[in-house]
Amino acid sequence: MENNEIKEIEVIASAMLDKKAKGVCSLDLRHVGSAIADFFIVCNADSTTQVAAIADNIEEEMIRQCGRKVVRTQGKENAFWIIMDYSDIVIHIFKTEYREFYRLEDLWADAERKEFSEQ
Repeated sequence: MENNEIKEIEVIASAMLDKKAKGVCSLDLRHVGSAIADFFIVCNADSTTQVAAIADNIEEEMIRQCGRKVVRTQGKENAFWIIMDYSDIVIHIFKTEYREFYRLEDLWADAERKEFSEQ
């Protein structure tokens, strides 16, 4: 993993945890043949307000600390599942019951997984 990718993943995970996200993890997809990005970062929250706040915080911190703007965002209108695309890193912020239903991590079980928690 390149140093700036490590930094960006840490910035994203930290921005999630700052807004009390749960189950924060990254999936390294570089060795998974059909992956659309190098990394997925996934978390969940219990309310749509919190899901939206997590997305906003990630956007702000990525600009502030890494100088990167999100390429595309989907799901902000209802905040059940917000997807943020940074080309090489794709972020999934779920409302808790949607994460449990879609089980995204199970689809990418071959990927190396790293858990993040507040230190």
